[in-house]
Amino acid sequence: MAQGKNRQKIKVIVDPDLQDLIPGFLQNRRQDVSKLHGATEVDDFDTIGTLGHRMRGDGGGYGFAMISELGHAIESAAKEKDLIEIRRLVDELQRYLDSVEVVYE
Repeated sequence: MAQGKNRQKIKVIVDPDLQDLIPGFLQNRRQDVSKLHGATEVDDFDTIGTLGHRMRGDGGGYGFAMISELGHAIESAAKEKDLIEIRRLVDELQRYLDSVEVVYE
């Protein structure tokens, strides 16, 4: 039984001009989750901060305000060296990516 089946979708409305770019953008964020997990295992706060900063800047440009918010929070938690908060935020990012449904309008 897949856990994600019961999860409510989060609809994000995106400009149709970005339709070709969105799948790659979302795939890159999934790769960021993996990189963030790895960075937390070795206390690599520089990498965590850099990834958070990039998400903060890129998310809104593609229409994903939540990715920007999470990126900002991850970047801030990296500055504080708060691994517990970073892990919580990365889990939240993963849940968001698993739930997001893109609507092009």
